[in-house]
Amino acid sequence: MSKPYSILREKMKPAARKKAAEKTKTLLGAMPLQELRHARNLTQEQLAQTLSVKQSAVSKLEQRTDMYISTSRNFIKAMGGDLEIIAKFPDGSVQINQFEDIAAKIKRGNSPSSD
Repeated sequence: MSKPYSILREKMKPAARKKAAEKTKTLLGAMPLQELRHARNLTQEQLAQTLSVKQSAVSKLEQRTDMYISTSRNFIKAMGGDLEIIAKFPDGSVQINQFEDIAAKIKRGNSPSSD
């Protein structure tokens, strides 16, 4: 017979509990778009309405392994978030912001290469 997780967790050593909590945080910190949409309690149809596309287009986007940054940004914004691009190096991380600048120029009607 199975036991509730709370009982099993109480029997764990503090170090094991800490390790399990860290692993849970890591797993929740990275997920595919489909899982993220589920976690945000959104259906494909709701997201499609926000993006002004058909539900099938949302399904196709969730299955893609490669897409434009602008497409990813729009998908995330439709879920209520903001997309950040972070470059990680052994000596630290850097947020890449040039994609935000391009999006702002396009919104204003300027060409990204008009500088």
